[in-house]
Amino acid sequence: MNLKFVVNDYVLIWNLLFQASINERIHKLKQKLWINYKKEYNATYRDKEIMLKDPKNFIPNDDSIYNIMLETKEYEKIKKDTEKYRNQVLKIWDDNKKDAIKIIKSITKLEIKPYQVLIVNDGLDIIDTTTPKDAKVNTIILGKKVTADTSLKLLVDLVYRIIKKELQEYKTEYKEIVDAVIELAILNEFPTRITGRSHYLTGDPTLNYLKRQIYPYWLMYLGADKEEMMNFMMRDKIAFDIDKYSYEKELKKKDILGFIDFCIRNQKYIVKIHELEII
Repeated sequence: MNLKFVVNDYVLIWNLLFQASINERIHKLKQKLWINYKKEYNATYRDKEIMLKDPKNFIPNDDSIYNIMLETKEYEKIKKDTEKYRNQVLKIWDDNKKDAIKIIKSITKLEIKPYQVLIVNDGLDIIDTTTPKDAKVNTIILGKKVTADTSLKLLVDLVYRIIKKELQEYKTEYKEIVDAVIELAILNEFPTRITGRSHYLTGDPTLNYLKRQIYPYWLMYLGADKEEMMNFMMRDKIAFDIDKYSYEKELKKKDILGFIDFCIRNQKYIVKIHELEII
């Protein structure tokens, strides 16, 4: 997984214009532009899809709104703040990427394509993975506040969105199972390995039951033998009766897509097991 963090003027300006206003000054500037350049403002909204196909080489048909924004002192300040934010995010990634890449590869057993992370102002509070199917580069727009206490959360959220995007068209008719497995992999096992403490009780509450049903097979997928499963159960505070499960030794040879396929094929059998409980 190779990530490149970039601040792009067009992407930043577009999001300042069409996302929620980050402060009163930007709100007033947007109102002024709307009153004086309504036609151009409307036309600029349609730029996003074209822009994200190839952000580096994007040239707008009408750059009047962009040029006005570029010349304002408010944008100059926001751009500087965004560059500082980019450096924060880049440091989080650089400090963790060696372990993160190794762990993600170990858990998913997939080759993840390179991604360009388009950094926007953190006041926008967004992670946007919506990009055109024919895009020349894989992109994610990131603008989430981060502190020393939330740096791990930002890292996990970013990786989670990337893996979700990678698998967004896989077995869409079984979306709940796909989502549950992705959560087990990225929201649960990934931060557990990064920090050395369990994160298995986090994620979408509506997926908890399904994840608990899948969990014994998930441990087999991770390569845990029957003796090791007890340690995992204690670590993650999830209990099940090991003797009631047939050990599927072939699971550890599969990648995460193969594991999802296994869960889909065996879903009726898996979700009929009711002995699981949180301890």
